[in-house]
Amino acid sequence: MMQPFNAVSRIEHAGLDGLILYFSDNDIQATSARVSNCHQALKAASPIWLREAIPSFDSLLVIFDPYAIDDHGVYQFIHQLPVRQDNVIAGKHHRIPVWYGAPEANDLEDIARLTGLSKDGIINTHTATTYRVYAVGFAPGFAYLGDSADSLNVPRRQSPRTAVPVGAVALADKQSAVYPQRSPGGWQLLGLTPVAMFRPGAEQPALLNMGDTVSFYGIDEDTFRQWDIQA
Repeated sequence: MMQPFNAVSRIEHAGLDGLILYFSDNDIQATSARVSNCHQALKAASPIWLREAIPSFDSLLVIFDPYAIDDHGVYQFIHQLPVRQDNVIAGKHHRIPVWYGAPEANDLEDIARLTGLSKDGIINTHTATTYRVYAVGFAPGFAYLGDSADSLNVPRRQSPRTAVPVGAVALADKQSAVYPQRSPGGWQLLGLTPVAMFRPGAEQPALLNMGDTVSFYGIDEDTFRQWDIQA
């Protein structure tokens, strides 16, 4: 159902050319849906003053041309947008292969100690979960995926690594993620994927976008290495 948008719970200024619209609902999936629906409607409308719209967990940052419109005009435009009012996000589904326990990205023993699950139990639980992309940030292509099963709710490492390998599949709190580049990081590592999360030269550089869903499946080392050669 489409109707004028009225789900914004709070607005804050972000400089002279930005507004942060905050959304709230009963749970994170419903809130994420409201953010995504507003973002999609705004991008579809493509007003000439819109410079950028950046969605996050519970907010949407709107950057506008202050010579073309003021902040009040931006809010009035968004309030009148025909936006979906349901909690459905029409995103893509991605199946991502993982070499679980790859030597360069293997915290399975620590995760087993923290959760009480066996290594097979960790992998089975991770692959049985369908994750939703709630936000993309921290690094280009780094997608925050929720929600992990309660049994895989693990804290970040007390001592973050100075370098996590590209493609590392990780857990922290009730989220999962894939490191798109080699970078520092404090998440617990499950293994490696050969799938590129960020391709700078592509029309859409980030593989995962807000509203997409993700499931993981296991592969062995030989399949991982062959995939890497083919890529």
